[in-house]
Amino acid sequence: GMDAHPEARIYIFDRYGKLIKQLSPASRVTDGEGWDGTFNGAPLPSDDYWFRVEFTEGNTERVFRAHFAMKR
Repeated sequence: GMDAHPEARIYIFDRYGKLIKQLSPASRVTDGEGWDGTFNGAPLPSDDYWFRVEFTEGNTERVFRAHFAMKR
């Protein structure tokens, strides 16, 4: 799982490509901060969002993209 990649960077975007949140698994473990579905403290609407995970495997930069639908 992602535990093997503490250096991974996770970016969450809205459907228009605006960066909503940047997470790192390491910080999520230590300070308990995940993403609560808000932007600047305001709840975001039910919609499709995209996330991108960047991590290094061996000497190779890898990027994983996926989208998810947030339901309110």
